[in-house]
Amino acid sequence: MYTIPLRYITFIALLVVTLACSTEEAGTEGHIILKHEAYPAVAEHEGRFYLVTQTEGLDTARIHYATDINGFGNDTTGGAIFTLTDRGLHNMYSPELHRIDGKWYMYFEADTNGNTDYHQLYAFENASDDPRQGRWTAHGPIITIDEWNWAIHPTVFERDGELYMLWSGWEKRRIEAETQCIFIARMANPWTLDSKRVKLSEPIYEWERQWINPDGTRSAYPIYVNENPQVMISPDNRNIVVCYSASGIWTVYSTVGMLYAPYGSDLLNPKSWTKLSEPQFLTADGAQYFGASNISYIRDHKDNRDWLFYQMKYYDNNWMRKVVALKEIKWNEKGLPEFGKP
Repeated sequence: MYTIPLRYITFIALLVVTLACSTEEAGTEGHIILKHEAYPAVAEHEGRFYLVTQTEGLDTARIHYATDINGFGNDTTGGAIFTLTDRGLHNMYSPELHRIDGKWYMYFEADTNGNTDYHQLYAFENASDDPRQGRWTAHGPIITIDEWNWAIHPTVFERDGELYMLWSGWEKRRIEAETQCIFIARMANPWTLDSKRVKLSEPIYEWERQWINPDGTRSAYPIYVNENPQVMISPDNRNIVVCYSASGIWTVYSTVGMLYAPYGSDLLNPKSWTKLSEPQFLTADGAQYFGASNISYIRDHKDNRDWLFYQMKYYDNNWMRKVVALKEIKWNEKGLPEFGKP
């Protein structure tokens, strides 16, 4: 959630950190691959991997490239730049790449006046085989609800030829508190919804409703958060799993929640979905890096291994900074992912 002016957030903790980037740490234990970038989203095309990250400059994303999942930490180019400069949009967050019908689409949220209370969803299209090249054509804003259309963190997935979008949005406009929920809709094409939005999840558990840090720093008003949905389809096609980030991203409490539906079920029926009552990706108390969230999943078909890209935070000179990490994950007998510890 990004409506928090910087003046409302201060940080008092100070840790001296050393970032470990050794390739020896690869495998089931997580390892850091990028510093000072966030919201990782990975895509694959013909054996090539592309990792999109949000930079600390709010109008810019980077597209990192590798031919091996563990190759992103060795990227010395800094990645190709996707920018909103001269497009009339501002405050781009959570960019994602998706390959649909032979074209690349970059999904993200942005606003037109510099006020994140007016964030909406956009899709940019690129016919190039390589998303680091070619020309991007804008589509949007994507209309999710006529009344206000505020929405963030779009993602899309396909099931049996049908395209769906998931995002985080308001069920109703903020009066004294703000509640962000996870919605789903069917799509007519990669930038147009073809059904009414359906609410799949709202922050009802305590671990989804944290907005005050241990030192008392907080947002300007209560904000209860379900955001950044990500889709994972079990290797046996048993379940469609949606993982999401819970609690305020500005807090030390941000974590990952999970809901799932049988693969062949009516995905627009909330009764098809089961929500787990416990967070799925908690860091240990007192850990140097904390607040694992904003995940992205991909299967490496070369060796049938499953990988999770995720964001973590740490304190540096009284400022909360972000890193992108990577770890291998497994699936259990219920057709659900097991993340282990960040």
